[in-house]
Amino acid sequence: MTETKDEGTALKKDPLTPAKLSARDKAAATDEMARAIIAAESSARDNKTEKLRALRLQQELAEAEAPPPPAKRASAPKRRAAKS
Repeated sequence: MTETKDEGTALKKDPLTPAKLSARDKAAATDEMARAIIAAESSARDNKTEKLRALRLQQELAEAEAPPPPAKRASAPKRRAAKS
């Protein structure tokens, strides 16, 4: 009878439950993920910067090649109508 009681109260290990991590392992995993995220963001920022720099240089070259627009003549200030 003792055997059935032990079998019924014994903890069963679930193969799908991950093993518990120590604090050091958790910190290492968090650190690794944070560094990976920071590296990915930095890479994306650098790529965007290069793309925008290329577009800006291309635009500056196009503006340098185009003739400047003709200057507009300043119009004379309008006079107010005299009150009657």
